[in-house]
Amino acid sequence: MTSEQSVRPRVVLGVCGGIAAYKACELVRQFTESGHDVRVIPTESATRFVGEATWAALSGNPVTSDVWTDAHHVPHVAIGRQADLVVVAPATADLLARMVIGRADDLLAATLLTVTCPVVVAPAMHTEMWEHAATRANVATLRERGIVVLDPAVGRLTGADSGIGRLPEPAEIFAVARLVLERGTVPLDLAGRHVVISAGGTREPIDPVRFLGNRSSGRQGYALARAALARGAEVTVVAANTALPDPAGAKLVRVGTAEELRLAVLDAATSADAVVMAAAVADFRPVTKATSKLKKTAADPEPLALARNPDILAELSAHRGRAGQVVVGFAAETDDALANGALKLAAKGCDLIVVNEVGEHRTFDAEENSAVILAADGSSTVVPVGSKEALGHAVWDLVVARLPQ
Repeated sequence: MTSEQSVRPRVVLGVCGGIAAYKACELVRQFTESGHDVRVIPTESATRFVGEATWAALSGNPVTSDVWTDAHHVPHVAIGRQADLVVVAPATADLLARMVIGRADDLLAATLLTVTCPVVVAPAMHTEMWEHAATRANVATLRERGIVVLDPAVGRLTGADSGIGRLPEPAEIFAVARLVLERGTVPLDLAGRHVVISAGGTREPIDPVRFLGNRSSGRQGYALARAALARGAEVTVVAANTALPDPAGAKLVRVGTAEELRLAVLDAATSADAVVMAAAVADFRPVTKATSKLKKTAADPEPLALARNPDILAELSAHRGRAGQVVVGFAAETDDALANGALKLAAKGCDLIVVNEVGEHRTFDAEENSAVILAADGSSTVVPVGSKEALGHAVWDLVVARLPQ
């Protein structure tokens, strides 16, 4: 190993024998191009889909699936001790079962028994296998042991089948895994918790082609979701009009209008430990929606009559889905941000409010964000300019401190 390799984060990528194994090639590229030293350990079945030579060429490291190659180095122990992060993608139902009972019948399973670093598992299988009671019990057990298990995505499987069980997109698996690696061996303080996050911007139709909307892209809400997943949470994202890839491991509910978002959030919040309203929700909607496109004529258009939308944040705060539920709002302001944020915090009755200044070229659709988080107890937390995931972690730090133990 060169001195350069020795300082690079060491990632073990386990690959199981499923049709989604080919997607792991992109995951190797994501890690290597971002400066990680990757060691791929495929199962023997995985090499029927992608050969060892491919993994070796992509990672720049030797590849084997058995414990006998270089046996004098005791590879499963050596690899496990050196790893900073283990990611298994795709993970089959068979591997989940072997992990639970502690089997060590190939190099990947044996390595998983020796690691002390964080582990991220991304299962992929047919819907019936994922929903089987045995698989669900195995997933619950692994999560109890501190392993981040990402729920599969919904979509096309093999053949004509569709449903839950699809491997999330490699870029999204990488995004969560990177956050897990950054946190290191810190306990998963949201394990066993269900959090609901709204993201994006609602649209209120004027006619079949026009709407009242806003500039929100959903990036902050999705960053909150990835940060919560990296801390072990079960995550539901209610997404309004986003064009972003689905966050790996989260349940995604797509909505369009403020009323659709309201119904979806209230439904999900009944079982939530925390609700974070990061979506930009329209305050008003047209009283009527034209059934056909409004045409431009010589006459001036009629004034657009507006009605007030329900105040979802205030409703959530007043009627919490369960005892001890923490409710977080966002205040996107253009002027007097802190003063307006404090007024909103008091008016809505939530526990925390994230205040940030927005504008045409600020915050919306940007990679970075900054904020001041105001709390109902009078405290405040300044979050300097940084990644939206960093702001997400700052929010979850404050949420965790307020959750009942």
